[in-house]
Amino acid sequence: MPTLAELNAATQAEFTTAMQGVYEHSPWVPARAWSARPFATLAALKHALVQAVRQASRDEQLALIRAHPELAGKAAVDGALTAESTHEQARAGLAHCTPEEFARINTLNADYGARFGWPFILAVRGPRGTGLSRAQIIATLARRIDNPAEFEFAEALRQIHRIAKLRLNDKFGFMPEQGNRVWDWCERLARHSEPPWAERGELTATYLTDAHRAAATDIAATMRDCGFDQVEIDAVGNVVGTYHGRDPAAPRLLTGSHYDTVRNAGKYDGRIGHFVPMACVRALHSSGRRLSFGLEVVAFAEEEGQRYKATFLGSGALVGGFDPAWLDQRDRDGVAMREAMKHAGLPADLAAIATLRRDPARYLGFVEVHIEQGPVLSSLDLPLGIVTSINASVRYVGEIIGMASHAGTTPMNARRDAACAVAELALYLERRASADGDSVGTVGLLEVPGGSINVVPGRCRFSLDLRAPGNDQRDRLRDDVLAELAALCARRGLRHTVEETMRESAAPSDPAWQGRWERAVTALGLPLHRLPSGAGHDAMKLHTAFPQAMLFVRGENAGISHNPLESSTADDLDLACAAFTQLLDQLAAS
Repeated sequence: MPTLAELNAATQAEFTTAMQGVYEHSPWVPARAWSARPFATLAALKHALVQAVRQASRDEQLALIRAHPELAGKAAVDGALTAESTHEQARAGLAHCTPEEFARINTLNADYGARFGWPFILAVRGPRGTGLSRAQIIATLARRIDNPAEFEFAEALRQIHRIAKLRLNDKFGFMPEQGNRVWDWCERLARHSEPPWAERGELTATYLTDAHRAAATDIAATMRDCGFDQVEIDAVGNVVGTYHGRDPAAPRLLTGSHYDTVRNAGKYDGRIGHFVPMACVRALHSSGRRLSFGLEVVAFAEEEGQRYKATFLGSGALVGGFDPAWLDQRDRDGVAMREAMKHAGLPADLAAIATLRRDPARYLGFVEVHIEQGPVLSSLDLPLGIVTSINASVRYVGEIIGMASHAGTTPMNARRDAACAVAELALYLERRASADGDSVGTVGLLEVPGGSINVVPGRCRFSLDLRAPGNDQRDRLRDDVLAELAALCARRGLRHTVEETMRESAAPSDPAWQGRWERAVTALGLPLHRLPSGAGHDAMKLHTAFPQAMLFVRGENAGISHNPLESSTADDLDLACAAFTQLLDQLAAS
């Protein structure tokens, strides 16, 4: 394989020949990408090939999809695959399907082709590049048959680009070592999960449960292996690793994200935010390099507000935001936070927690790397994105109280149905948020306690999650929704309660730190894409005391998050590590 320098000097014909096999039976892709030379990095070359496909006509894109063979299909059986496809399908074990697996795949292939008119495309080497199992392949094929046609067309192209990137890695002898390491750490940490999710192979690690504390111990051990000078688990369960600068008293860069999860979670949310800088510290330590500043990496113990209504507890403690009332909160099993802390060996003492507050004068700022948790970067075929601001948000839990009655004997005009009232509120919220720019609103919890199929619901519990780019816009949305709640309850003859559980202001990125991320991404040969974050992050809590900015990493499966399908590729995680290293180098040179 030629070097990048040789490719940059190649004629179009030479370049196309060198790229043979990267895009299946489609030499027009590299032929068009040739005009984007010179390529400063392998990432820039990959992006140019992606852009060539994005700029092609629909018919050309469809022909590219149809150029790919079915998995374990007739071409594979007849030995008519390209060398690249043969290697990939064999690596995934598709040449050794059982008769039952082979029959299942062929049935699914036929159903998929009949529905969409093109073959099912999947990068069978997977996000780590080492190969998916046959069970994973079959499950993915069965799941994607239910996708809408336009979504699946785009997903087929995304999978083709993933295949091409892995083939380019092979041609260039490139191994995303840092990304592999971060990916492996995320997978390994996910073995710590609570029952009954653990028994189902699902991930749940909420604040100070056994699984959560085991995860903290694992992270601390990994930090020590990476070469951090100091590692501790602090008074709220944060795992803190410090890598000193040349002068241990030098100011520090603060970074990190949370390691707690939602229930039935993905493996990458929050966790790449401490693993990416940990990988970079490992590289610094391995090379014996010290910077002119220190690096403090914090795996925050709590961000999700799942076990207790104490969202951002871990990062909040660093800015003096720990609410004393939290210690007396009880979880669904009646365990007070104070008791949970003592069981975990933490002091459960407000004076000890107060000592965690950081002095901003001793820090340069705060940066966070996070999986996007959305579809934007995936839809744009971009691995990294620059966060401009974190949206303002507010959350409530509430209950509407009506009157339970017999479903068969209560006339419709005599009902006081609490569930219908919540449904009406949810539909109002959908209309109201949709009419308000970038606002979003969700009723994520809707529960009829002790509900029965033949009883009109007398009570209905619900939640409200309201977000908007600015505080004023969020508050207008909140006011309208709460007013509608009061009005519809009055109209229906119902009572209601509502309690605010979380409020966070918008957190615009610091211009200087956002600029550092932008220069880091540009140095990798990638285009810049700036986007706001609709999700909340630890950075919005640290924003109250430090200049902050975030880097987003593309998620797989259209960016789904808080879900077992959440994923990222080792290649994208490797680019995140490279961008973080670039940011460190900028600071060291300033």
